[in-house]
Amino acid sequence: MDVASLIRANRDVLTPAERRVADVVLSDPHAVAFGTVATVALTAGTSGGSVVRLTSRLGLDGFADLQDRVQGDLTRERHHAANRIRRPPADDPLGQAVSVASDAVQATLDRVARPAFDAAVALLATRSQSVFVIVADASQGIGGQFATELAMLRPGVTHVQGSEVAVARVLAELKPGDIVVTLDLPRYDRWLVAAIEAAHRDGGRIVALTNSELSPLATHAELVFIISSEAAGPFDSHVGA
Repeated sequence: MDVASLIRANRDVLTPAERRVADVVLSDPHAVAFGTVATVALTAGTSGGSVVRLTSRLGLDGFADLQDRVQGDLTRERHHAANRIRRPPADDPLGQAVSVASDAVQATLDRVARPAFDAAVALLATRSQSVFVIVADASQGIGGQFATELAMLRPGVTHVQGSEVAVARVLAELKPGDIVVTLDLPRYDRWLVAAIEAAHRDGGRIVALTNSELSPLATHAELVFIISSEAAGPFDSHVGA
């Protein structure tokens, strides 16, 4: 079982401090694979003891065991990416691209639960609450278009972007109950994960579009929509979003 699956299986029994460490494991695995207990604790904003306790909670034999497993997961991911790059060209690359993109959209929509969809629509239609759209750097085009079109239907929509300072300044205006729509795929942007954590602490209601329920964006989300990111080429696709 990979580390992400171990975290999913044990997430309900993790303490808040252990969850912060788990979020670092998911969002910045290199920091764990090549760091120390102290550096991981610093990144997570917690203590070394919480890092060690997380390994025990996951049934691992200390931090070294966690490192070995994370390094193994990273190696498998690199092999998967390398295999995608080395795939022989399709006889019909255009047809393959159309097929994979169509499958990604269908797979994404198939995962949408009707109650979650209705709940998201209700949140976004609540004009008494502001909506903040904040997405990863690679998703800015989608985020900007979504914010622009939503703003045509209702007031109080803000596309949050810019430096970390600019993002923090805008999110400082967030009030409890305001809605935050976010989107990211691996590798997750650390600044975005931190911004979503801050928005959650301030009472924001998070709607997350991401690739997995184990995504750090999903940790604090009230509603999560899983995006299929499979692509014909070597890079993840945002077509499903």
